[in-house]
Amino acid sequence: MMQRTIAFLCLALLLLGAGCGPETPRPLPVPEEPTYVPVDRDDAEDLAALLSPGSQGLCSWSDLRPGIEQNLRYIRTRPGDAVCVRQPGLLLTWSQLEASVSELLATLDELDGDPELLAERFQWFKLEPGTLLTGYYEPWLAASLTPDETHKYPLYGVPDDLKVIDLGRFHPRWAGQKLVYRVDGDGIEPYHDRAAIDGAGALDGQGSEIAWAADPVDVFFLQVQGSGRLDLPDGSYKHILYDGKNGLQYVSIGRVLIEKGFVPKEEMSMQRIRSFLDENPDVARDILFANPSYVFFRLSDEGPFGSIGSILTPRVSVAVDRRMIPLGSVVALKTALMDYAEGESKPFFSLVLAQDTGGAIQDTRVDLFCGTGVEAETLAGHLQERAEVYMPISRRVLDSLPNNLE
Repeated sequence: MMQRTIAFLCLALLLLGAGCGPETPRPLPVPEEPTYVPVDRDDAEDLAALLSPGSQGLCSWSDLRPGIEQNLRYIRTRPGDAVCVRQPGLLLTWSQLEASVSELLATLDELDGDPELLAERFQWFKLEPGTLLTGYYEPWLAASLTPDETHKYPLYGVPDDLKVIDLGRFHPRWAGQKLVYRVDGDGIEPYHDRAAIDGAGALDGQGSEIAWAADPVDVFFLQVQGSGRLDLPDGSYKHILYDGKNGLQYVSIGRVLIEKGFVPKEEMSMQRIRSFLDENPDVARDILFANPSYVFFRLSDEGPFGSIGSILTPRVSVAVDRRMIPLGSVVALKTALMDYAEGESKPFFSLVLAQDTGGAIQDTRVDLFCGTGVEAETLAGHLQERAEVYMPISRRVLDSLPNNLE
């Protein structure tokens, strides 16, 4: 049986690399290529003067110290001479990034009195075109560690029959890609999708359950956010953290609701999705099953954690595409955030920390961690703002490596 399984794996690898035949391909629109553009000194000084930690709930720039130290710990785990970002306008190695972030850390205590040091000691690079800023949060959901009449919707750990293989071991063209699968008889198959798991009980009897929730819609939104807190019947709570997925493509059910005419595009938000699902249980199941992607979890006494292993900080931690903005870096984010208590949008321009990633976070898009609770859920659910991202890089680093820029 093992020989046949290997044969099926090889076939899957070949199919991943297969072309579409000799037909003339349809022309596709060419997207504007993201580029890092140097900001001149005078403009950087003007920008630095506008930066403020107040919109993040911080009293001083020094409050960023623990988070930046976490970033440096992550950066130092990477090979120093390896490239961490290679984009038009900017080429950096991990050692260069470490030196730059270390200098920023050493400058923190001076920034409250002299913010223009960020322009004096650092060359700013603007990421163009502009960025889409979205938000995520840590949801709370009613749950139990044992099933009962109220808590009957399972939350799963990674099942024993889920297998993952690194495709880069087979050919360099697949470097960084993974295949998630299961063995079925003498062959392999894609892992079970959402309809099979939640609809057909594909995981029944495997013992993969780690908790049970009171609401299946809560389970879905927990999977979208990637982590959360379980509010247990005895008044205690557990963090529930991302631990893996089934490898199938993520499909936005918000887009499904728009395409089916259930929700107008201009009304779309996370809250609108939830209200539709709650009010239309007859179609909610099929809508949820339209997204085949499925997330598996683990329980913890601490959290939520980002991709670099640090606990996320509200309005400070961001999820990024690591090819565009390296994990561990510090960037300036300029946008506006709605204050729903006052009903007006307020400027946000501050330093944020690249500490997380996400399957839907691609190219220049940035996802802001909004925290936990009702206010964070409201902000994250509605956040769709244009934003500007600037990466400050130490002038000392750039001066010592004149061939750094492309």
